[in-house]
Amino acid sequence: MKAAYYCDKEEIRVEEVPIPDITDREMLLKIKLACICGTDQRIFRFGHFKIPEGAKRVLGHELVGELVKVGAEVRGFKTGQRVAVAPNVGCGVCDMCIRGYNHMCPEYEAFGISYDGGFEEYMKIPYEAVIHGNVIQIPEGMSYEEAVLAEPFSCCFNSFQMLQTKPTDYVLIIGAGPIGAMHAILHQRAGAAKVIMADLSASRLEQMRMFGDFTLIDTSKEELEAALKRETEGHGADVVITACSVPAVQAQALELAAPLGRISFFGGLPSGRDEVGLHTNLIHYKELTVVATTGSSLKQYKDAMNIIATDQTDIAGLITDTFGIDDIQEAFRHAMAGKGLKTAIRFD
Repeated sequence: MKAAYYCDKEEIRVEEVPIPDITDREMLLKIKLACICGTDQRIFRFGHFKIPEGAKRVLGHELVGELVKVGAEVRGFKTGQRVAVAPNVGCGVCDMCIRGYNHMCPEYEAFGISYDGGFEEYMKIPYEAVIHGNVIQIPEGMSYEEAVLAEPFSCCFNSFQMLQTKPTDYVLIIGAGPIGAMHAILHQRAGAAKVIMADLSASRLEQMRMFGDFTLIDTSKEELEAALKRETEGHGADVVITACSVPAVQAQALELAAPLGRISFFGGLPSGRDEVGLHTNLIHYKELTVVATTGSSLKQYKDAMNIIATDQTDIAGLITDTFGIDDIQEAFRHAMAGKGLKTAIRFD
């Protein structure tokens, strides 16, 4: 089989390797589709502390496929089932895991980081992922293109649950990429009074029209604060989501929020640029709530899958470009150049 190994910074090699053997407590997944995430791009550029220097790893944690082998001791699964795999595998016994926050486990392992991930033709699902509930059946009638988006959608759903959007809320999302679109879909589905998306890219803003009736602000042409006041009749944003990795946007979010507003610092910042000066008097006197989320729990992953299954939005349209595994270097360059929305590796 073919597997794309991250070998060093900005180096991925496609190799012919044997199909993984599995034990009686493991499963083998034939990958159908795997998307390139922002995390994959950061690992590609900067490495990861869980991938030791000199080691190699198959990246990719947004993945779906078909079970082709199921160990004799595995219960609840059978060959031929279509499944997705939630990437973060907790230890199962720590306080975070017991409370349902497997993604916050201090001893977590993850597909595409500490386990080989989805950029290979066949992926072994280890016992820990099987027994802890990371393997999730894809609902009947749902396409692989929809199901593979459950992972990033669940991360947005984590943020959405914390923000508790109400029908009277003006919601501002800064960043019109695939993550921004997912946030917008969730908040519009919740009945927000108005969902506003802001970005410097007119082409990306234009692509947002296919996912909902959003108000679009091109910040290359007009100042965001003035445009927001116009669109909210001077009120400001009740909810602000920074769906981009720009330090200045986090600071600006405090200015844009209405009194009693909620702010989600969703996009993580690059190392070395992760200290931001915040005008804390704005938090104090406007009584703002500033929150952040990372990843998602298994429950949120399953909830996200169910939301996608019942939503009428063409969320699969977020996947704008697909490549074969032999062209994965080109696929990474394409994704990192910000072309299209989601870039995926497709396996026939």
